[in-house]
Amino acid sequence: MCIMNDFLYSIITLIFCTTVYYFSWQQSTKGNWAMAVFLLMLGGFVLRLYTASDFFLHSWDERYHALTAKNLIQHPLTPTLYDKPMLPFDYRNWTSNHIWVHKQPLPLWSIAASMWLFGIHEIALRLPSILLTTIGIYLSFFIGNYFFHKKIAYLTAFLFSINGLIIELTAGRVATDHIDIFFLFFIELAIVFSILFAQQQKTTYTVLAGISMGAAILSKWLPALIVVPIWLLIVLDSGKCTRKDVIVQLIILLTTCLLVFLPWQFYIYKAFPLEANWEAKFNFKHIFEVLSEQTGPIYYFIDKIRINYGELIYLPLAWFIWNIVKKPNDKKQWAILIWILVPMIFFSIAKTKMQGYILFIAPALFLVNADFFYMLVDVRREHKFKWLLNLLLFLLIALPVRYMIERVKPFTHNNRNPAWAVDLRKLNDKKISKGVLFNYSKPIEAMFYTNLMAYQEIPNKQTITELINEGYEVILHDDGKLPKEIKEISGIRFERLHND
Repeated sequence: MCIMNDFLYSIITLIFCTTVYYFSWQQSTKGNWAMAVFLLMLGGFVLRLYTASDFFLHSWDERYHALTAKNLIQHPLTPTLYDKPMLPFDYRNWTSNHIWVHKQPLPLWSIAASMWLFGIHEIALRLPSILLTTIGIYLSFFIGNYFFHKKIAYLTAFLFSINGLIIELTAGRVATDHIDIFFLFFIELAIVFSILFAQQQKTTYTVLAGISMGAAILSKWLPALIVVPIWLLIVLDSGKCTRKDVIVQLIILLTTCLLVFLPWQFYIYKAFPLEANWEAKFNFKHIFEVLSEQTGPIYYFIDKIRINYGELIYLPLAWFIWNIVKKPNDKKQWAILIWILVPMIFFSIAKTKMQGYILFIAPALFLVNADFFYMLVDVRREHKFKWLLNLLLFLLIALPVRYMIERVKPFTHNNRNPAWAVDLRKLNDKKISKGVLFNYSKPIEAMFYTNLMAYQEIPNKQTITELINEGYEVILHDDGKLPKEIKEISGIRFERLHND
């Protein structure tokens, strides 16, 4: 019955989104750009909400972000994973430690605020990412209109709206999830404010660009500095600033950025020196060591963009680079190319590789794709092989759409409310205020859905007895393999819980 309901939900969602996108395209052909982009945002929002309606925590990395954000509701300046650890832990192990500074705090604070407002559940967890990537559709249109024109801007926004990887990350389904979504958003926002400064010469926009860049660093660290050369090229291209003005505004940009992100770094080094120092070294290791078996060849990201942005992406990229060779003084094109190439080169050299690491170049790739699309539209009018050009035009849209469907999975009969999550919610209904769960394979999830501390292992008899004497309700998941000496301890509560 649940599967049938989900299938019906999928069909309704697809029909609604297809209709909305059709009317959006109609509005664009009439030049009604505001309505066209609004409808893109509406369709994109529904796609994101549908995909995010998995009523369980995803394994990597969402469950850790969710639990830490939940704990931040109670103490915003003390990020914890195991909020009140009862067994010994290694502060260097970010999957089971106490103080959790493994990621920068801004996305976690935002998720915590959402759950404080709307309750501790999966939709509230994902709502900030849903909203940010929906706004990102408009930001993509704005950026595209600056670099090119409204038709290219509209197609850029459409590609952002339906991109499968962005939607998957928004829903927490794949690794790096909400962290990379926040990073993408603030990079785009910083570039929007850079454009506004170039157009209007108001220092307020430089300050806002600096705040956005600082927010990006507070989301996912120093790759946010890619904004600086992009800002510089946009400002120089405007031709409205003297050299002195550019230097002054650049100082304002960087100073504002530092004022946003540095206080948290000073704070954690003072408040949690062991964890902060370890995580700084751990982050640096990503460049020179393979961590968590996440690696690939030097061409890893070159290969991934084919999967994430359409197999034909290499044609628009090659054509775009060729255009820069022909027009080497075009600062706008250089800004786009730097946005793409610098991150790709840096992360290709780094030993640890994951597809989400270069998510923030996605808008630039959509721009290049859209520009190439309309070049083909213009060439087609006088080309004798119109069928070939029509095929290319079709594939430039169809391949990203196909990838979106593969990622959203509307026709896959997955259980979106698994038994283990139902069990944990029921356990939470029993209102245990001081308890601990042992012998459970999903301890992070258990701590999110309940107020229990939870561990995979079973401690020794003495530890369990001490916890009971201290007033803790000790719960053991009974998997049928519990040691006899443990089962004989008086005061233990046994529960049979699903694990998968």
